[in-house]
Amino acid sequence: MSDSSQERTGLGNYFVANYPPFSAWTAEHLPAARQALATPPTPETPLGLYLHIPFCRKRCRFCYFRVYTDKNARDVEWYLSALVREVELYRSQPIVSTRPLHFVYWGGGTPSYLSVGQLQRLFEKLQGLFSWRQAAEVTFECEPGTLQQHKLEALRQLGVTRLSLGVENFDDKILEANGRAHLSAEIYRAYGWARTLNFPQINIDLIAGMVGETWANWRECVRKTIDLAPDSITIYQMELPYNTVISKELRVLGRDAVDPSEIADWPTKRAWVDYAFDEFIKAGYAISSAYTVVRDPQRTQFVYRDSLWRGADMLGTGVASFGHVGGVHVQNVDTWERYLEMLGRDELPLARALAVPRRQRLLREMMLQLKTGRLQADYFQRKFDTDILRDFGEGFQALQQQGFAAIGEGEVTLTRAGLLQVDRLLPMFFEPEYRGKRYT
Repeated sequence: MSDSSQERTGLGNYFVANYPPFSAWTAEHLPAARQALATPPTPETPLGLYLHIPFCRKRCRFCYFRVYTDKNARDVEWYLSALVREVELYRSQPIVSTRPLHFVYWGGGTPSYLSVGQLQRLFEKLQGLFSWRQAAEVTFECEPGTLQQHKLEALRQLGVTRLSLGVENFDDKILEANGRAHLSAEIYRAYGWARTLNFPQINIDLIAGMVGETWANWRECVRKTIDLAPDSITIYQMELPYNTVISKELRVLGRDAVDPSEIADWPTKRAWVDYAFDEFIKAGYAISSAYTVVRDPQRTQFVYRDSLWRGADMLGTGVASFGHVGGVHVQNVDTWERYLEMLGRDELPLARALAVPRRQRLLREMMLQLKTGRLQADYFQRKFDTDILRDFGEGFQALQQQGFAAIGEGEVTLTRAGLLQVDRLLPMFFEPEYRGKRYT
């Protein structure tokens, strides 16, 4: 492993999911969120729906999402009823009105934790409020050990078009060391069932740099993934936001970084992803972003990702969920009790927000789209009347001088080295007031 101590895996966020940073979102901006909801939508802006299912069999040691492992059947039913009520309240907002859904994303937690009966009842109620039969994509996240053949059959019948399997690793010892609930045999069983049901797209998630990861194991993970031949593969590099189990353990020990013998440093993780990209390309895949490869770029799309990275509205529903409506970022309350309480009063459970002016929306789209490895200047000229190659030329020139990008006629293209560490590079485009601030 690299001896670059400054690039050890430390505590805090690495992945840039939004802009401005979440730490800038406050309750003081909630009036702007309510005003946005009461305003008719901008024509041609796509609308998506995110549904957070916060239940898990176990909490992974690296997980930073709001999840629960201690809820009983009655708790689950209360939550699902509240979730339906939240969608119903959104449906009555002027910004939603009669807009069709362009995409739906079931995230977690573990959506596949729910029983077939719960899923069928929930889908039926939500479809009565918001049909997504014509949506371009309906993604459903799954933990392999929660899947049975009849549950996958139900998901296929209910209109799921993109099944995302949280494989992460194929080694049982590594899965156990990181707190994953499933084992490798369950991966193969679930994947086999899903393939026979002809889901339009099956995605496999991997994580480079889990506790106990080695070069030998990573090569095996890549080989086994290629043998399965999924439609798309997502690779995340292990990070340790402050609220993970591992981060809390380190703080108790008075440490702010992980020993490289436990979790690989960033240069090693980048090398692993680089190796994986090379092997996947040999197997017929194409790079779609800093984290994804696809087998058939013409057929295999990431509607959720690409829509959000181009300014779509998204209703973020469920406890602690994030959304974006009418130029305003919003997040729900992040406790179980408060979420149920507010919806019990027929009140949208909003906790904090941030009105995003035009220039920040441009910055957000520019940084997120850079993760695909390529920026087209004419897109920003048309949408924001801005020449990004001129206005942000200093930053792009710096990337080019460091070997991370190439500036061409009307475009910026990241090199492989730039793509592998794009999240480390993006803060250079942050406005001065957000540089060096806590991200979440």
